[in-house]
Amino acid sequence: MNSSIKDYITVTLNYWVFTFTDGALRIIVLLHFYKEGFSPFTIALLFLSYEFAGVFTNLIGGWLSTNYGIKRILGIGLVIQSLGLLCLSVVNTAWGAVIATVWILCCQGLCGVAKDFTKTASKSAIKLTSDKLDGAESNDSRLFRWVAWFTGSKNAMKGIGFLGGGLLLTVFGFQNSLWLMVFLIVLIFIYTMGQLPEMFGKKKASRTIKNFFSKNKVVNNLALIRIFLFGARDVWFVVALPVFLYSSGWTFIQVSGLMAFWTIFYGFIQAVAPKIIPETESRVIGKRLRIWMFGLCVIPAILCFIVVSEIPLSDAYVIFGLFLFALLFAINSSFQSFLIVEYSSKDKTAEDIGFYYSANAIGRFIGTLLSGYLFQLGGFSHALFGSALMLIIGWIVSLRFNLEESLSFKKL
Repeated sequence: MNSSIKDYITVTLNYWVFTFTDGALRIIVLLHFYKEGFSPFTIALLFLSYEFAGVFTNLIGGWLSTNYGIKRILGIGLVIQSLGLLCLSVVNTAWGAVIATVWILCCQGLCGVAKDFTKTASKSAIKLTSDKLDGAESNDSRLFRWVAWFTGSKNAMKGIGFLGGGLLLTVFGFQNSLWLMVFLIVLIFIYTMGQLPEMFGKKKASRTIKNFFSKNKVVNNLALIRIFLFGARDVWFVVALPVFLYSSGWTFIQVSGLMAFWTIFYGFIQAVAPKIIPETESRVIGKRLRIWMFGLCVIPAILCFIVVSEIPLSDAYVIFGLFLFALLFAINSSFQSFLIVEYSSKDKTAEDIGFYYSANAIGRFIGTLLSGYLFQLGGFSHALFGSALMLIIGWIVSLRFNLEESLSFKKL
Protein backbone atom coordinates (compact mmCIF):
# COMPACT_ATOMS: atom_id res chain seq x y z
CA MET A 1 0.00 0.00 0.00
CA ASN A 2 1.20 3.50 -0.85
CA SER A 3 2.64 5.14 2.29
CA SER A 4 0.56 8.30 1.80
CA ILE A 5 -2.66 6.30 1.64
CA LYS A 6 -1.58 4.30 4.70
CA ASP A 7 -0.96 7.53 6.63
CA TYR A 8 -4.32 8.90 5.49
CA ILE A 9 -6.11 5.77 6.75
CA THR A 10 -4.27 5.88 10.09
CA VAL A 11 -5.12 9.54 10.68
CA THR A 12 -8.74 8.94 9.66
CA LEU A 13 -9.14 5.98 12.05
CA ASN A 14 -7.56 8.02 14.84
CA TYR A 15 -9.93 10.90 14.24
CA TRP A 16 -12.97 8.60 13.99
CA VAL A 17 -12.33 7.08 17.41
CA PHE A 18 -11.58 10.44 18.98
CA THR A 19 -14.69 11.97 17.42
CA PHE A 20 -16.87 9.13 18.71
CA THR A 21 -15.75 9.86 22.27
CA ASP A 22 -16.17 13.59 21.68
CA GLY A 23 -19.76 13.21 20.49
CA ALA A 24 -20.64 10.73 23.23
CA LEU A 25 -19.17 13.05 25.88
CA ARG A 26 -21.31 15.99 24.72
CA ILE A 27 -24.55 14.03 25.03
CA ILE A 28 -23.54 12.42 28.34
CA VAL A 29 -22.68 15.78 29.93
CA LEU A 30 -25.76 17.54 28.57
CA LEU A 31 -28.36 14.91 29.51
CA HIS A 32 -26.78 13.82 32.80
CA PHE A 33 -26.47 17.30 34.26
CA TYR A 34 -29.85 18.47 32.94
CA LYS A 35 -31.35 15.50 34.80
CA GLU A 36 -29.36 16.59 37.87
CA GLY A 37 -31.22 19.91 37.81
CA PHE A 38 -28.86 22.24 35.88
CA SER A 39 -30.69 24.99 33.93
CA PRO A 40 -30.32 25.32 30.12
CA PHE A 41 -28.11 28.40 30.54
CA THR A 42 -25.92 26.66 33.13
CA ILE A 43 -25.51 23.70 30.77
CA ALA A 44 -24.45 26.12 28.04
CA LEU A 45 -21.85 27.51 30.44
CA LEU A 46 -20.50 23.97 30.97
CA PHE A 47 -19.56 23.86 27.29
CA LEU A 48 -18.03 27.33 27.12
CA SER A 49 -14.61 26.28 28.42
CA TYR A 50 -14.63 23.48 25.83
CA GLU A 51 -15.29 25.95 23.01
CA PHE A 52 -13.12 28.75 24.42
CA ALA A 53 -10.14 26.40 24.65
CA GLY A 54 -10.43 25.85 20.91
CA VAL A 55 -9.82 29.50 20.08
CA PHE A 56 -6.22 29.34 21.32
CA THR A 57 -5.59 25.62 20.94
CA ASN A 58 -6.20 25.75 17.20
CA LEU A 59 -3.65 28.54 16.85
CA ILE A 60 -0.95 26.92 18.93
CA GLY A 61 -1.89 23.45 17.68
CA GLY A 62 -1.17 24.47 14.11
CA TRP A 63 2.19 25.92 15.11
CA LEU A 64 3.09 22.84 17.20
CA SER A 65 2.12 20.46 14.37
CA THR A 66 4.36 22.40 12.02
CA ASN A 67 7.27 22.60 14.47
CA TYR A 68 7.13 19.15 16.11
CA GLY A 69 5.22 16.98 13.66
CA ILE A 70 1.63 15.80 13.38
CA LYS A 71 2.20 12.43 15.05
CA ARG A 72 3.27 13.97 18.35
CA ILE A 73 0.32 16.38 18.43
CA LEU A 74 -2.14 13.57 17.71
CA GLY A 75 -0.68 11.64 20.62
CA ILE A 76 -0.84 14.65 22.95
CA GLY A 77 -4.48 15.18 21.99
CA LEU A 78 -5.40 11.61 22.91
CA VAL A 79 -3.57 11.80 26.24
CA ILE A 80 -5.29 15.07 27.20
CA GLN A 81 -8.70 13.65 26.22
CA SER A 82 -8.13 10.65 28.47
CA LEU A 83 -7.11 12.92 31.35
CA GLY A 84 -10.21 15.09 30.88
CA LEU A 85 -12.54 12.08 30.89
CA LEU A 86 -10.94 10.57 33.98
CA CYS A 87 -11.17 13.85 35.90
CA LEU A 88 -14.78 14.35 34.85
CA SER A 89 -15.71 10.84 35.99
CA VAL A 90 -15.14 11.74 39.66
CA VAL A 91 -17.34 14.87 39.76
CA ASN A 92 -20.09 14.80 42.38
CA THR A 93 -22.95 17.31 42.61
CA ALA A 94 -22.82 16.80 46.39
CA TRP A 95 -19.71 19.01 46.34
CA GLY A 96 -22.02 21.97 45.82
CA ALA A 97 -23.15 23.73 42.66
CA VAL A 98 -20.22 26.16 42.41
CA ILE A 99 -17.41 23.63 43.00
CA ALA A 100 -19.00 21.02 40.76
CA THR A 101 -19.54 23.54 37.95
CA VAL A 102 -15.96 24.81 38.12
CA TRP A 103 -14.64 21.23 38.10
CA ILE A 104 -16.76 20.35 35.06
CA LEU A 105 -15.59 23.52 33.30
CA CYS A 106 -11.94 22.55 33.86
CA CYS A 107 -12.54 19.01 32.58
CA GLN A 108 -14.44 20.29 29.56
CA GLY A 109 -11.60 22.72 28.88
CA LEU A 110 -9.13 19.82 28.78
CA CYS A 111 -11.36 17.93 26.34
CA GLY A 112 -11.66 21.08 24.22
CA VAL A 113 -7.87 21.38 24.03
CA ALA A 114 -7.62 17.70 23.08
CA LYS A 115 -10.26 17.98 20.37
CA ASP A 116 -8.66 20.94 18.64
CA PHE A 117 -5.12 19.56 18.82
CA THR A 118 -6.44 16.42 17.16
CA LYS A 119 -8.55 18.23 14.57
CA THR A 120 -5.85 20.67 13.47
CA ALA A 121 -3.22 17.94 13.16
CA SER A 122 -5.59 15.57 11.33
CA LYS A 123 -6.80 18.08 8.75
CA SER A 124 -3.24 19.25 8.10
CA ALA A 125 -2.32 15.63 7.37
CA ILE A 126 -4.90 15.45 4.57
CA LYS A 127 -3.16 18.07 2.44
CA LEU A 128 0.26 16.55 3.11
CA THR A 129 -0.81 13.05 2.04
CA SER A 130 -2.81 14.30 -0.95
CA ASP A 131 0.06 16.42 -2.29
CA LYS A 132 2.40 13.39 -2.30
CA LEU A 133 0.23 11.38 -4.69
CA ASP A 134 0.62 11.44 -8.45
CA GLY A 135 -1.87 10.32 -11.04
CA ALA A 136 -4.42 11.36 -13.62
CA GLU A 137 -6.74 12.94 -11.07
CA SER A 138 -6.14 16.67 -10.61
CA ASN A 139 -4.88 17.93 -7.27
CA ASP A 140 -8.03 20.06 -6.80
CA SER A 141 -10.31 17.11 -7.51
CA ARG A 142 -8.45 14.69 -5.24
CA LEU A 143 -8.11 17.22 -2.43
CA PHE A 144 -11.82 18.14 -2.55
CA ARG A 145 -12.77 14.45 -2.52
CA TRP A 146 -10.39 13.57 0.34
CA VAL A 147 -11.34 16.58 2.46
CA ALA A 148 -15.05 15.95 1.86
CA TRP A 149 -14.78 12.27 2.77
CA PHE A 150 -12.63 12.93 5.83
CA THR A 151 -14.85 15.72 7.16
CA GLY A 152 -18.09 13.95 6.30
CA SER A 153 -17.10 10.63 7.82
CA LYS A 154 -15.88 12.44 10.92
CA ASN A 155 -19.24 14.11 11.42
CA ALA A 156 -21.07 10.85 10.77
CA MET A 157 -18.91 9.30 13.49
CA LYS A 158 -19.79 12.18 15.78
CA GLY A 159 -23.44 11.38 15.16
CA ILE A 160 -22.78 7.77 16.10
CA GLY A 161 -21.08 9.17 19.20
CA PHE A 162 -24.26 11.08 20.09
CA LEU A 163 -26.28 7.88 19.87
CA GLY A 164 -23.56 5.94 21.67
CA GLY A 165 -23.51 8.52 24.45
CA GLY A 166 -27.23 8.13 25.04
CA LEU A 167 -26.92 4.34 25.06
CA LEU A 168 -23.88 4.36 27.34
CA LEU A 169 -25.56 6.72 29.79
CA THR A 170 -28.71 4.59 29.85
CA VAL A 171 -26.95 1.22 30.18
CA PHE A 172 -23.75 1.96 32.16
CA GLY A 173 -24.39 5.27 33.88
CA PHE A 174 -22.26 8.41 33.93
CA GLN A 175 -18.98 7.25 35.47
CA ASN A 176 -18.67 3.84 33.79
CA SER A 177 -19.41 5.38 30.39
CA LEU A 178 -16.46 7.75 30.73
CA TRP A 179 -14.13 4.94 31.80
CA LEU A 180 -15.12 2.84 28.77
CA MET A 181 -14.26 5.74 26.47
CA VAL A 182 -10.84 6.14 28.09
CA PHE A 183 -10.13 2.47 27.34
CA LEU A 184 -11.08 3.04 23.68
CA ILE A 185 -8.74 6.03 23.45
CA VAL A 186 -5.83 4.04 24.88
CA LEU A 187 -6.28 1.43 22.14
CA ILE A 188 -6.25 3.96 19.28
CA PHE A 189 -3.27 5.76 20.86
CA ILE A 190 -1.20 2.56 20.72
CA TYR A 191 -2.24 1.94 17.09
CA THR A 192 -1.54 5.51 15.89
CA MET A 193 1.86 5.79 17.54
CA GLY A 194 2.90 2.52 15.93
CA GLN A 195 1.81 3.45 12.41
CA LEU A 196 2.73 7.07 11.63
CA PRO A 197 6.27 8.21 10.72
CA GLU A 198 8.07 9.96 13.59
CA MET A 199 8.43 13.40 11.94
CA PHE A 200 5.22 13.24 9.89
CA GLY A 201 4.18 16.78 8.90
CA LYS A 202 7.17 18.57 10.46
CA LYS A 203 7.98 21.86 8.65
CA LYS A 204 9.60 25.19 9.38
CA ALA A 205 7.22 27.08 11.66
CA SER A 206 6.67 30.84 11.82
CA ARG A 207 9.20 32.56 14.06
CA THR A 208 7.39 35.86 14.65
CA ILE A 209 3.84 36.86 15.60
CA LYS A 210 3.65 38.99 12.45
CA ASN A 211 4.45 36.01 10.23
CA PHE A 212 2.02 33.80 12.10
CA PHE A 213 -0.94 36.14 11.58
CA SER A 214 0.00 37.25 8.07
CA LYS A 215 -2.82 35.59 6.06
CA ASN A 216 -4.21 36.17 2.59
CA LYS A 217 -7.70 37.57 2.04
CA VAL A 218 -9.25 34.18 1.32
CA VAL A 219 -8.07 32.74 4.65
CA ASN A 220 -9.24 35.81 6.56
CA ASN A 221 -12.67 35.93 4.96
CA LEU A 222 -13.22 32.18 5.18
CA ALA A 223 -12.39 32.42 8.89
CA LEU A 224 -14.89 35.24 9.34
CA ILE A 225 -17.64 33.33 7.50
CA ARG A 226 -16.86 30.27 9.62
CA ILE A 227 -17.61 32.20 12.81
CA PHE A 228 -21.15 32.97 11.68
CA LEU A 229 -21.78 29.62 9.97
CA PHE A 230 -21.00 27.48 13.00
CA GLY A 231 -22.44 29.99 15.43
CA ALA A 232 -25.70 29.75 13.48
CA ARG A 233 -25.74 25.98 13.83
CA ASP A 234 -24.78 25.74 17.48
CA VAL A 235 -27.20 28.46 18.60
CA TRP A 236 -30.08 26.00 18.16
CA PHE A 237 -28.23 22.64 18.17
CA VAL A 238 -26.02 22.54 21.27
CA VAL A 239 -28.47 23.26 24.10
CA ALA A 240 -31.77 24.56 22.71
CA LEU A 241 -32.76 21.49 20.67
CA PRO A 242 -31.91 18.67 23.14
CA VAL A 243 -33.39 20.56 26.13
CA PHE A 244 -36.49 21.40 24.09
CA LEU A 245 -36.95 17.73 23.17
CA TYR A 246 -36.17 16.36 26.65
CA SER A 247 -38.49 18.85 28.34
CA SER A 248 -41.19 17.76 25.85
CA GLY A 249 -41.04 14.20 27.16
CA TRP A 250 -38.40 12.60 24.95
CA THR A 251 -36.09 10.01 26.56
CA PHE A 252 -32.26 10.11 26.61
CA ILE A 253 -32.08 7.62 23.73
CA GLN A 254 -34.72 9.46 21.67
CA VAL A 255 -32.97 12.81 22.07
CA SER A 256 -29.51 11.40 21.36
CA GLY A 257 -30.97 9.34 18.50
CA LEU A 258 -32.40 12.37 16.70
CA MET A 259 -29.19 14.34 17.17
CA ALA A 260 -27.22 11.32 16.00
CA PHE A 261 -29.24 10.84 12.82
CA TRP A 262 -29.08 14.58 12.09
CA THR A 263 -25.29 14.57 12.44
CA ILE A 264 -24.85 11.32 10.49
CA PHE A 265 -27.01 12.73 7.67
CA TYR A 266 -25.00 15.95 7.76
CA GLY A 267 -21.76 13.97 7.62
CA PHE A 268 -23.02 11.81 4.75
CA ILE A 269 -23.86 14.90 2.70
CA GLN A 270 -20.40 16.31 3.39
CA ALA A 271 -18.80 13.07 2.23
CA VAL A 272 -20.72 13.01 -1.07
CA ALA A 273 -20.49 16.77 -1.71
CA PRO A 274 -18.05 16.25 -4.64
CA LYS A 275 -20.77 14.19 -6.37
CA ILE A 276 -23.46 16.77 -5.67
CA ILE A 277 -21.18 19.59 -6.84
CA PRO A 278 -18.85 17.99 -9.43
CA GLU A 279 -16.90 21.18 -10.20
CA THR A 280 -13.69 21.04 -8.17
CA GLU A 281 -11.96 24.16 -9.49
CA SER A 282 -11.57 26.44 -6.51
CA ARG A 283 -12.86 29.63 -8.19
CA VAL A 284 -16.09 27.88 -9.21
CA ILE A 285 -16.61 26.56 -5.67
CA GLY A 286 -15.99 30.03 -4.26
CA LYS A 287 -18.82 31.47 -6.39
CA ARG A 288 -21.15 28.60 -5.52
CA LEU A 289 -20.49 29.19 -1.79
CA ARG A 290 -22.33 32.52 -1.90
CA ILE A 291 -25.41 30.96 -3.47
CA TRP A 292 -25.59 28.07 -0.99
CA MET A 293 -25.01 30.44 1.94
CA PHE A 294 -28.01 32.51 0.87
CA GLY A 295 -30.19 29.39 0.62
CA LEU A 296 -29.18 28.37 4.13
CA CYS A 297 -30.26 31.75 5.57
CA VAL A 298 -33.90 31.11 4.67
CA ILE A 299 -34.42 27.85 6.56
CA PRO A 300 -34.13 28.94 10.23
CA ALA A 301 -36.23 32.03 9.46
CA ILE A 302 -39.06 29.84 8.15
CA LEU A 303 -38.72 27.40 11.06
CA CYS A 304 -38.89 30.29 13.53
CA PHE A 305 -42.17 31.41 11.95
CA ILE A 306 -43.56 27.85 12.16
CA VAL A 307 -42.67 27.50 15.84
CA VAL A 308 -44.14 30.90 16.77
CA SER A 309 -47.32 30.29 14.74
CA GLU A 310 -47.93 26.87 16.35
CA ILE A 311 -49.47 25.53 13.16
CA PRO A 312 -50.72 21.90 13.11
CA LEU A 313 -47.93 19.30 12.88
CA SER A 314 -45.39 22.04 13.60
CA ASP A 315 -43.02 19.56 15.29
CA ALA A 316 -42.86 17.43 12.14
CA TYR A 317 -42.24 20.50 9.98
CA VAL A 318 -39.47 21.65 12.31
CA ILE A 319 -37.68 18.28 12.27
CA PHE A 320 -37.95 18.12 8.46
CA GLY A 321 -36.63 21.68 8.25
CA LEU A 322 -33.67 20.88 10.49
CA PHE A 323 -32.68 18.02 8.18
CA LEU A 324 -32.98 20.39 5.21
CA PHE A 325 -30.74 22.75 7.18
CA ALA A 326 -28.26 19.85 7.55
CA LEU A 327 -28.20 19.35 3.78
CA LEU A 328 -27.34 22.95 2.96
CA PHE A 329 -25.09 23.39 5.98
CA ALA A 330 -23.05 20.32 5.00
CA ILE A 331 -22.48 21.58 1.46
CA ASN A 332 -21.44 25.02 2.73
CA SER A 333 -19.09 23.43 5.27
CA SER A 334 -17.55 21.16 2.62
CA PHE A 335 -16.92 24.10 0.31
CA GLN A 336 -15.18 26.02 3.09
CA SER A 337 -13.16 23.03 4.30
CA PHE A 338 -11.86 22.50 0.76
CA LEU A 339 -11.06 26.17 0.19
CA ILE A 340 -9.10 26.59 3.42
CA VAL A 341 -7.00 23.50 2.74
CA GLU A 342 -6.55 24.52 -0.90
CA TYR A 343 -5.49 28.08 -0.12
CA SER A 344 -3.33 27.34 2.91
CA SER A 345 0.37 27.95 2.41
CA LYS A 346 2.33 24.81 1.55
CA ASP A 347 4.97 25.64 4.15
CA LYS A 348 2.46 26.62 6.87
CA THR A 349 -0.52 24.36 6.18
CA ALA A 350 -1.06 23.46 9.84
CA GLU A 351 -0.75 27.10 10.94
CA ASP A 352 -3.26 28.38 8.37
CA ILE A 353 -5.72 25.60 9.20
CA GLY A 354 -5.24 26.26 12.91
CA PHE A 355 -5.96 29.96 12.36
CA TYR A 356 -9.12 29.06 10.43
CA TYR A 357 -10.40 26.62 13.05
CA SER A 358 -9.76 29.17 15.79
CA ALA A 359 -12.44 31.20 14.05
CA ASN A 360 -14.57 28.05 13.98
CA ALA A 361 -14.14 27.76 17.76
CA ILE A 362 -15.12 31.41 18.25
CA GLY A 363 -18.33 30.75 16.32
CA ARG A 364 -19.09 27.66 18.38
CA PHE A 365 -18.37 29.57 21.60
CA ILE A 366 -20.79 32.35 20.65
CA GLY A 367 -23.39 29.86 19.42
CA THR A 368 -23.16 27.76 22.58
CA LEU A 369 -23.55 30.77 24.86
CA LEU A 370 -26.51 32.10 22.88
CA SER A 371 -28.09 28.64 22.66
CA GLY A 372 -28.65 28.46 26.40
CA TYR A 373 -29.38 32.17 26.82
CA LEU A 374 -31.89 32.52 23.97
CA PHE A 375 -33.68 29.28 24.86
CA GLN A 376 -34.03 30.38 28.47
CA LEU A 377 -35.14 33.83 27.28
CA GLY A 378 -37.85 32.77 24.84
CA GLY A 379 -37.66 29.11 23.88
CA PHE A 380 -36.65 27.35 20.69
CA SER A 381 -38.04 30.07 18.40
CA HIS A 382 -35.58 32.61 19.80
CA ALA A 383 -32.67 30.26 19.08
CA LEU A 384 -33.86 29.83 15.47
CA PHE A 385 -34.16 33.60 15.04
CA GLY A 386 -30.58 33.99 16.28
CA SER A 387 -29.46 31.37 13.76
CA ALA A 388 -31.10 33.19 10.84
CA LEU A 389 -29.52 36.49 11.83
CA MET A 390 -26.00 35.01 12.06
CA LEU A 391 -26.36 33.33 8.66
CA ILE A 392 -27.42 36.58 7.01
CA ILE A 393 -24.26 38.25 8.36
CA GLY A 394 -22.16 35.31 7.11
CA TRP A 395 -23.70 35.57 3.64
CA ILE A 396 -22.90 39.31 3.51
CA VAL A 397 -19.27 38.51 4.39
CA SER A 398 -19.15 35.89 1.59
CA LEU A 399 -19.77 38.68 -0.94
CA ARG A 400 -16.56 40.44 0.10
CA PHE A 401 -13.75 38.23 -1.12
CA ASN A 402 -12.48 37.49 -4.60
CA LEU A 403 -10.61 34.23 -5.16
CA GLU A 404 -9.13 35.58 -8.38
CA GLU A 405 -7.01 38.00 -6.34
CA SER A 406 -5.58 35.21 -4.20
CA LEU A 407 -4.57 32.53 -6.70
CA SER A 408 -0.90 33.31 -6.10
CA PHE A 409 -1.19 32.11 -2.51
CA LYS A 410 -1.82 28.55 -3.73
CA LYS A 411 1.76 28.50 -4.95
CA LEU A 412 3.33 29.68 -1.71
